[in-house]
Amino acid sequence: MKLIVLISFLFLFFIACGGNKEGSVPKLSEQEEKELLEKSATIFGILPNKMPGSEFDTPELIELGKKLYFETKLSVNNTMSCNTCHDINNKAGVDNLPTSPGAIEGRIGTRNTPTVFNAGFQFVQFWDGRSPDLKDQAKGPILNPLEMAMPNEKEVEKAISNIPEYQELFKKAYPNQKNPITFDNIANAIAAFERTLVSKSRYDRWIAGEKDALTNEEKIGLKTFIEVGCIICHTGPLFGGNIYQKMGLVKPYYNLKDLGRYEVTKQESDKFMFKVAMLRNIELTHPYFHDGSVNSLEEAVKIMASINIGKELTEEQVKYIVSFLKSLTDPNLVKKTASAR
Repeated sequence: MKLIVLISFLFLFFIACGGNKEGSVPKLSEQEEKELLEKSATIFGILPNKMPGSEFDTPELIELGKKLYFETKLSVNNTMSCNTCHDINNKAGVDNLPTSPGAIEGRIGTRNTPTVFNAGFQFVQFWDGRSPDLKDQAKGPILNPLEMAMPNEKEVEKAISNIPEYQELFKKAYPNQKNPITFDNIANAIAAFERTLVSKSRYDRWIAGEKDALTNEEKIGLKTFIEVGCIICHTGPLFGGNIYQKMGLVKPYYNLKDLGRYEVTKQESDKFMFKVAMLRNIELTHPYFHDGSVNSLEEAVKIMASINIGKELTEEQVKYIVSFLKSLTDPNLVKKTASAR
């Protein structure tokens, strides 16, 4: 008899302590789900299927841009392409390094490489916003001595002109130009290809009305994300990428070496201001922050909550938020990164 009582007690204890993991997650009511959907649609909106400017991109221009994106002749010693740091074949448009090594041995970038997926939806390019669009951004790394290190625009044009295949590809992409192999056209074509790199997730299916596209835990995470104040910075369809914000809005960030946008504007108010990182595919784009100093998504969430909204999140809040953030991952990129391991 005592054995039966003991077994019954242990069974009830197991259930009460979370033996059923799904049951331990708070369940949103139908009304709460409806309100969450409406609020999310207002705060984040819907990611368009095409990037701004893509309406002018022809198939020929995109084909040229794709070839140029993988072209190592755009680097001083033929060792680097755009894809070297923004790997779209095996990774989520990044290299998963804190900062990226350049073409010349011993030279290394000063900021973390952001993903190229969905980049054209952002309001500016680079962490400090020094480029207004993808075309202008594409020019930067090619001539940057810490990156692809080409000496000047003329040398870039010469390197591409010396490859016979490009003569025909440029004529097709720019049929109305007599001498189409120019530095400007090279950057324009790369940007056209990058505008095709639109990445969607389960969240997009949920916001479009597919109620079961997100798990209950992910919905709780989204609700938590909104309620604790992550939306002070992370709004819009990219969950970021649409404003500048101070890194350390409430408490100073531990790395004060990089002055952020100040290095572009020289305005005191821009010290430690950076473009807010977009959170789509954040699960796959570690390490985090402009200096690539944090590897763990959980740790990144804790730090940002502390220094930018002044809140010390509980482990449960962090767990739910991270669960939601992972719903912003494109399933196709998960397969790609998994197969490359």
